[in-house]
Amino acid sequence: MKVAFYTLGCKVNQYEAEVLAELFAARGHQVVPSSQPADLYVVNSCTVTAAGDQKTRKMLRHFKAQAPGAKVVLTGCFPQAFPQAAQQIPEADLVAGARDRTRLVELAEACVATGQRMVHLLPHQRGEAFEPMQVGAFSERTRAFVKIQDGCENYCSYCIIPKARGPLRSKDPQALRRELEGLAAAGYQEVVLVGINLSCYGRELGLRLADAVELACEVEGLRRVRLGSVEPELLEPRDIARMAAQPKLCPQFHLSLQSGCDATLKRMNRHYDSAEYARIVAAMRAHFPNCAITTDVMVGFPGEDEAEFAQSMAFVQEIGFAKAHVFAYSRRPGTRAANMPGQVSRAEKQRRSAQMIALTGQSRAAFLQSQVGLVVQVLFESRLKDGLLEGYADNYTPVRVAGPETLQGKLLPVRVTAAGEDWCLGELAENV
Repeated sequence: MKVAFYTLGCKVNQYEAEVLAELFAARGHQVVPSSQPADLYVVNSCTVTAAGDQKTRKMLRHFKAQAPGAKVVLTGCFPQAFPQAAQQIPEADLVAGARDRTRLVELAEACVATGQRMVHLLPHQRGEAFEPMQVGAFSERTRAFVKIQDGCENYCSYCIIPKARGPLRSKDPQALRRELEGLAAAGYQEVVLVGINLSCYGRELGLRLADAVELACEVEGLRRVRLGSVEPELLEPRDIARMAAQPKLCPQFHLSLQSGCDATLKRMNRHYDSAEYARIVAAMRAHFPNCAITTDVMVGFPGEDEAEFAQSMAFVQEIGFAKAHVFAYSRRPGTRAANMPGQVSRAEKQRRSAQMIALTGQSRAAFLQSQVGLVVQVLFESRLKDGLLEGYADNYTPVRVAGPETLQGKLLPVRVTAAGEDWCLGELAENV
């Protein structure tokens, strides 16, 4: 049968969708784009925000309307976190959570063969193992994502992810090495290590994130290793020093902030304050010259008044992020913050979002301008509609140059000549 995937959310979700696609293909099914007719549509959901849930429901309705005779599968974080709500969605012919993914193919085949609606939801359990999974190929030929960690036990007051993802668990180093060696042999030059709480990698194995970084950097054929989002307070000085000794590790770090106000951070149950965050940023910049520090910033958290918002704005301006994802607090049932007093109005959250976006846009522009005149190593990935080739520097700055198609997939020195709206322009260094 023809199977199509639609994935929402983070890089971990994208990795897991690739795993599922390979499992379907291994059973003889044809994986097609979600825009094409299919016998089975798989919606791999994200439930970080209410907007994610709404998008999931919208896509389920869309695929059911697009192909009334096809079966539609709802899987991922949303049904795991909200099993009762997921089971009540009429468009979902098969509802499966974030556990026991290897059975999804079997369940989908049975659903299609019998025409019966099916539900397969297993709750997370303390001590559950990291689910064996490995990807051999991605749509990109230059960069591959590798999931090395799952679960979170931080219990931030606004977050449903611990319920959706369960306890901490990590990929065995031997399995990680095999997967990385396979990706290198397949021609990938860059890997991105990702996880739900990546900084906690190896905790139950007596290992640390730096161990995974060192292992990845040892793999022949891989030229770059990059990290996904990390929780800042878990990066100890010894970890930073060990990682800085690895020349393959890209100097781009997504350190989730959420708020620059200590009172807000405390209500969020974040495990650091602004002073500690600033020290970590300073340490990263000292060990990784010209590194990019990116982040997430939430506005409108319950109890955030004008004074707290102003403190957050001032701290964000002080740090000067290379890029920031700004979003408004989203009320999630089942979290402590959902019942906190001082809920901020939608209009006020929109106003604060606009202000924070404008501020972080200024720091983004300043960061891109700081790259002008530098010679950076760019891994070229794609040709744009205007004919320019685009790739990424090691600090994840998008760089565009004029050049032949043969540059795609190559890692070459580029002199940055100008800063654009959200990218830089450059010239191949050998032509300067």
